[in-house]
Amino acid sequence: MTGDLYHLDDLASRERLDAGHEIPARLAVIGCPVAHSASPRMHQPALDQAGIAARYVKVEVEPGRVAEAFRRMRELGFIGCNVTVPHKFEALAACSRVDPAAAEMGAVNTVVFGESATCGYNTDGPGFEAAVAEAFGLPLHGLDVLIAGAGGGAGGALAAHCARAGVKRLVLANRSLDKIEALATHLRGHHPGLPVEVLSLADPDLPSVARGCRLLVNTSSVGLKAQDPSPLPPESFSTGQMVFDTIYQPPLTAFLAAARAAGAETANGASMLLHQGIHAFRIWFPGSDPAAAMRQGLAAG
Repeated sequence: MTGDLYHLDDLASRERLDAGHEIPARLAVIGCPVAHSASPRMHQPALDQAGIAARYVKVEVEPGRVAEAFRRMRELGFIGCNVTVPHKFEALAACSRVDPAAAEMGAVNTVVFGESATCGYNTDGPGFEAAVAEAFGLPLHGLDVLIAGAGGGAGGALAAHCARAGVKRLVLANRSLDKIEALATHLRGHHPGLPVEVLSLADPDLPSVARGCRLLVNTSSVGLKAQDPSPLPPESFSTGQMVFDTIYQPPLTAFLAAARAAGAETANGASMLLHQGIHAFRIWFPGSDPAAAMRQGLAAG
């Protein structure tokens, strides 16, 4: 079975974790919730194709216990792990060494358990940029970009990557302003020539500001549940826009449905999942070429 689901207590011993399996679990994705994750569907075929004797599993980890999960995985000889919602901030704090790009992004989504250090990286930014180019045929450079849910780990990471990629203007939107005001200050300090605006998702000016942006991105978890509304009202979208939802399950969120109804081009997070996964796999296994196996694994779904 691809992508067995475990909990933190299952990391108590190899006997418990690998019961019924000939191949040991040595890579994982941690999150809360994590049952929906498609990461095993792409990483396991890549491991199998490369002849690496390792299972890639899902581990449900409650908030506040990421450092404990890392400690247990290190003790069990894990190669590394991916980190998803809501643990990307906590993972950053739990790493003993952090890649400079991840440090600027303020979040970690890929971890390597080295001999003497737990090293954190972030592949969300490069994965996002590759996904936008693949979906819409345009680079991030020179675009007006609005990020909804920018106060989360993924939102902050993508905002930092957009700034480094040379976007023309960056609008950060979030339910609470305190998180994104700190992010905006950080980005202005690192990129003084970049206009960075901050808006509440409840601000009446949000729809008009959104319509003035070429690329709209949802990085919040609003949309993971089928009944979730769009984080932006329908009047935020217009023909000619590019609208990207980092959520991939369900494949058509209310956010994307509203954008399509307005005539915008849309893409979900499946392509970002693929491209950030390729980057993560190459961090664990330098020189590898997992793209074809990963793409096939996701398509087989």
